[in-house]
Amino acid sequence: MNTRFTQRFLSAAVLAVLPCSLVLAQTQPVAPIASPASVSPQNAERANIERALKEDGNWYFSWGYSRQQYSPSNIHVSQPSLGNDFTVNQAAASDFPSSFADTFSSLFKLDLTNPQENVRVGKFMNPEKTFAIEFSLDHSKYNTDLNQTASVSGTINNQPTSGNMVLNAQNFNYTLHNGLNHIMLNGVWLQHLHGPEQQPGDLQLISRAGAGILLPHADNTILGNANEVGPKNENVCCSSSKDWWQINGWTAGVEVGLRYRVYKTVYVELTQKLAYGALKNVPVYKGTADQNIWMSEQVFSAGFLF
Repeated sequence: MNTRFTQRFLSAAVLAVLPCSLVLAQTQPVAPIASPASVSPQNAERANIERALKEDGNWYFSWGYSRQQYSPSNIHVSQPSLGNDFTVNQAAASDFPSSFADTFSSLFKLDLTNPQENVRVGKFMNPEKTFAIEFSLDHSKYNTDLNQTASVSGTINNQPTSGNMVLNAQNFNYTLHNGLNHIMLNGVWLQHLHGPEQQPGDLQLISRAGAGILLPHADNTILGNANEVGPKNENVCCSSSKDWWQINGWTAGVEVGLRYRVYKTVYVELTQKLAYGALKNVPVYKGTADQNIWMSEQVFSAGFLF
């Protein structure tokens, strides 16, 4: 994945979360008081929240890697000038993970964006640090399984068609390799399970729910015609049909797992995510493709609090 794109995403995430934290942390001005005894319980609580939100450790950042599984889905292709309007029914698909050796080599070379990475940037919104607002990026990958047999219905070359097709590299090679990016705004909830709270050894149940956009890069060959969107470092994102990454739909998902504090400011996290995505107007040669996807994802990440 383009490192410059990841850096832009992280900067945008921090800038986007900051206004939310300022709004939620803001308190009304309190009139001068004669003595501590005259402070109302409401004002005291607001003061405690404001003080807690100014402490260290209210922000967090994590980086991780993942694997994905996809349920079979229908892929509708429209190429009006070619006389094509057909659906590949219940196409099976898989992710495209880096090998262990490739992942290790990438980490050694500090090329952190080569594997399927997952980024989280969040801000706690209460003094107990049990609720946060978070931006997330799941850089997943998707490709239809080659040499599978799928039913195809609709119109090809202006002729009605209904039957089976072997999906090979020439007639239907449909991939979102760089990738099928889920960019989401999440609510995050943490519940203490075991160990000293907010200290090394703290084990927490973590859950997320959120929604956002799909920002895929499409790379496909349909009926012998390859889709081309230009070089990766030109027209990077996100408003033109020639951009490398394009906003092609929306996504929503839930995630649950465990977070373990290994040091005061360092934690590891293992979660299971289920997401639904509605892809619209994915570019193909002289046309577009639409698709609805269910994704199951396992994420292992390491993070720090600051």
